Amino acid sequence: MNDILHGLGAAAVYGLVGLVLLLLGYLLIDVLTPGKLGRLIWADGNRNAAVLLSSALLGIGGIVYTAIRYTYDDFGKGLLSTLCFGVLGLLLMALAFWLLDLLTPGRLGAILVSTEPHPAVWVSASCNLAAAAIVAASIA
Repeated sequence: MNDILHGLGAAAVYGLVGLVLLLLGYLLIDVLTPGKLGRLIWADGNRNAAVLLSSALLGIGGIVYTAIRYTYDDFGKGLLSTLCFGVLGLLLMALAFWLLDLLTPGRLGAILVSTEPHPAVWVSASCNLAAAAIVAASIA
């Protein structure tokens, strides 16, 4: 019974760290794009913004999963590594966004939240997932 309670406690703490990282991912996309992300997606139904945010959240989720699964057996070290790898993933996603913005015409953030579907959203989403995959692969 103690094993079950210990496992539930560890899952709850890891879950909270994962939720904090997901919130940071949401805030990152909100900062990188013009307008309020919540309004763009939920009120305006902006699919470009939804795809961009979804890719960041999926990427962070993959990093958190990999860090929990493959890092230290020691709970404290595992928790710290999960947080560190998650933050690194967010930083790399922001860097990839910034570099892509430098390499493309116009303001990438404005293009990505336009109401018309734009192929740049798929490129940006791919950058998010690729950055997350690189971090996740470095964990395992």
